[in-house]
Amino acid sequence: MNNRLYKYYPEDFGELNVDVLHMNLAFDVYDDRTSVKSLLRIRTRDGPLEKLELNCRDLEVRAVSCIQSEVSYRYRKDDAILEINFMDVVPPQTEIAIVTETVCRPTKNILEGLYYDETPAGAPPQQITQCQQWGFQRIVPCIDDMCAKCTYRTTIIADSRYTNLITNGDVAVERQTVKPGRDKIVYDNSVTPMATYLFFLGVGTYATFKREFEYPDGDTFMLELLVPPGSSEEAAEKALDILHDAVMWVYLFTGPEQYDEARLPVRKELWELVRKREDMKLEGKEDRLEGLRELREKLAGLVAGITPGYKYTGTVYREIGMQNSDFGGMENVGNTTITTNRIMPFPQITDPAFEYMIRVKVHEYYHNQNGSEVTGKSPFEIWLNEAVTVHVEEQYHAFLFGEDYQRLGRALDLLAPASGTFALDSGAASMPIIPDGFNDPNDLITAVTYVKAPEYVRMVETLIGRETFVRGLDRYFKKFSHSNATTDDWIEVMEEESGQPLKEMSEVWLKQIRFPVVEVSAEYDRDERKFTFLIKQKVPAGGKPWEVPFKAALVDENGNDLAEVLERISEETSTITIENVDLPAFLSLNRGYSFYGKLVYMASQEELLLQVRKDSDITGRFTAFYTLVDREKFRLLKNPDAKPSEEFVDLYYKLLNDRQLLERAGGQFLTIFESVEDEEFAHNYQALYDVKQRILKAVAWKYRSSIISAYRFFENSSVSRDSSLEEAARVIKARQAKNICLNILATLDTPDSHTLIKQQFEAATCATDRLNAFASYLNSSAPDKIEVLRSFEAESRQNLIAWEAFLGVIGSNSSIDAVELVREMERSDAFRIEQTNDQRALYGSFARNRKKSLQTEEGRALFAEILGKLARVNEYSTVNMLNTFANIDLMESKYHIPLVKILADLLGELDSQKFPSVYNRIRKLLLGAPKAVKAYGIEHGEIPALQS
Repeated sequence: MNNRLYKYYPEDFGELNVDVLHMNLAFDVYDDRTSVKSLLRIRTRDGPLEKLELNCRDLEVRAVSCIQSEVSYRYRKDDAILEINFMDVVPPQTEIAIVTETVCRPTKNILEGLYYDETPAGAPPQQITQCQQWGFQRIVPCIDDMCAKCTYRTTIIADSRYTNLITNGDVAVERQTVKPGRDKIVYDNSVTPMATYLFFLGVGTYATFKREFEYPDGDTFMLELLVPPGSSEEAAEKALDILHDAVMWVYLFTGPEQYDEARLPVRKELWELVRKREDMKLEGKEDRLEGLRELREKLAGLVAGITPGYKYTGTVYREIGMQNSDFGGMENVGNTTITTNRIMPFPQITDPAFEYMIRVKVHEYYHNQNGSEVTGKSPFEIWLNEAVTVHVEEQYHAFLFGEDYQRLGRALDLLAPASGTFALDSGAASMPIIPDGFNDPNDLITAVTYVKAPEYVRMVETLIGRETFVRGLDRYFKKFSHSNATTDDWIEVMEEESGQPLKEMSEVWLKQIRFPVVEVSAEYDRDERKFTFLIKQKVPAGGKPWEVPFKAALVDENGNDLAEVLERISEETSTITIENVDLPAFLSLNRGYSFYGKLVYMASQEELLLQVRKDSDITGRFTAFYTLVDREKFRLLKNPDAKPSEEFVDLYYKLLNDRQLLERAGGQFLTIFESVEDEEFAHNYQALYDVKQRILKAVAWKYRSSIISAYRFFENSSVSRDSSLEEAARVIKARQAKNICLNILATLDTPDSHTLIKQQFEAATCATDRLNAFASYLNSSAPDKIEVLRSFEAESRQNLIAWEAFLGVIGSNSSIDAVELVREMERSDAFRIEQTNDQRALYGSFARNRKKSLQTEEGRALFAEILGKLARVNEYSTVNMLNTFANIDLMESKYHIPLVKILADLLGELDSQKFPSVYNRIRKLLLGAPKAVKAYGIEHGEIPALQS
């Protein structure tokens, strides 16, 4: 028995024995196959070369030759290797060219290499590529390695009916008809040497929208948006506006001097003047040409006085809508693919999807610098490509929505019970930022990479200072421009710039699973006026203490800071002393969520109530609220006959009416999770749902009329006053608060509440309001809810964006019909299991609906069926859903055997070689649940795949 948990380990990624220089590629694309001719130029390094191994997966190999030497070849299909043997040894430092002729065939469900995407009616098959990380070898024999960065010249020949034939680089030979029904175009990508995973090829039928991007100094390039035919011109223009702002923000507000206070007013003035210039350009009035010329002169003069951020090097930057993908977006050097449902503000898009759209646009664009120009050395550096990019993405989100809103949103991402990063990082599926190994590169695309890793980067920034951090980042980009960098390279540059040691801290954060739990107590010496923090970390067995930035403040009864500290904590126990300070009314700990982890401090109820009202730090206010909610839920769980306390009900109502708070933080501040910190009840999912409903219902009964008034206030506030992104952010916050009010009233489940919910559903002018009302109605006892469901289903299935959102509500619903409704939707002819949006929306939301998927017999039966089907269609989606089983041992013992049985049965059905990610994730989950596995073994016998 092979006891390896992973297929690939770091030692599998050594130095290349050749330098890859250039690829000449010619793709002859047909509906069911693509013939590929490749000329691969390489140069040997310091040693001779007797044979060359090219990655070659699921290709038909027709011819292989070398221009400089006679060769023989062998296609080792099981190894996905094309082995080329040279008749004469190739000497060191010698350039050769390998010529191959192969055929690749697109698929519907293997979403890497060349695959079919959603095809518009009457068009030839839409075909696009996804190469992260090893999709390129499914297209052409190659050295499919992140260090194999080279230039490309690519020819595409395809059906003349396609509106777009696209790949990386600039057009070298314009599109032309070469024979009846066949067109040809040639691209050159020679400015930025590109890793193989960044290659893109697409032949499709799109509506193409364009907009010129003009820098303040007058340099220009073209923005393009490729979306489904018939797409709204207004929505497309808005999407280009959003992309334009993201690109301009990167240029004006990032870079080595972005925090120079003296130049910040200049950057802000440039931002406003650029917007004014764009308005003038759109007006296009002849009588304003002189004013436009003067404005351009002013912009050029102002921008000369700052050091801007990244500037794009191509002639076209293109966003392409992809309907079917494992990822929301993928950078491809000049051709970013973004899931079509999130690429522009369709009328059916929800507020969270709108925020995602803003974030993904700046994220993928910034990858042009961090990821494309500077690339990680192996898949074990994917975290570095992503974490720094997310860090910048969050800055842009905060620029538009406010730092309080953005940071609180991140805290909610960490704390969410089913899908939050702490939940993932504390169960059997936990993995370090840099894992010991992986089964497929997609295994590395998780919340650990996109949330925990950026939090580590943020902690580095906090410790060395943000000014030093951006100078270090600039030094890193310059040092490794057009090359590859390792994790150690990044850390060393940051150490050089800051003069601070980071290696030991980074070793723990990058290689140790889970997170610090920091216990804090405090002492105050009245005579000496001295305050002392006593800090203790809970260190995992065999582990090391984490090194964290500990940011805290002593605060008086009016919310004024008496003192604030930022200390680097690296030991298991530490003390911090503050001299000459008054006794605080409360403590504001882990300010701004300064470190990734949980903090335990036994504050009194009075301290927490004061902090919720007075703390100037939004995450401090929320964590105080979170603790109060946790205590209230725990009390009600311990005593099912108890009623929600008047004190808490009043607090929740007051926060709902704190207009200033909700303007800053949005309705997300009032989040009550279906969770508690106490392990006794942490995995009693149905009981946690019921307790939350009881609390909200108590608020609704006591303050019904006032909540209706608040609902009307926020309803009026959520009307947009202009089309700016800043206004969109304000409206989203108000709409969150309005729907919080509706959700509270929905708990009453009375005819009056049904009427209000249905009114919102029928009168809603945006998808968020409509879906929120639909979800509440579905969970109610309204007599006509099934009629409403049928009508909304018929409407939603007409549009892929609406269908995805509809399926998400069905999968997460809490009604007694929940499981049957999921079964019904997967039987629908509108549901397509090979489509990732359908998988994530219906199956993913059901998996996270643990009170149904894990804690009911019919839910477990359905979940087992889903996993069995989906594992053979999409491993990546299946692995994400398997993480739902991460805490089996912590659940009540009655669930141990049935849940282990689901996993054991699936393990017995799957081929470990064909489905390595799913197979080994199941093994990892079972090895992390020894109690449950032991109980299962007594009844059903040992699980063969777990025996060495």
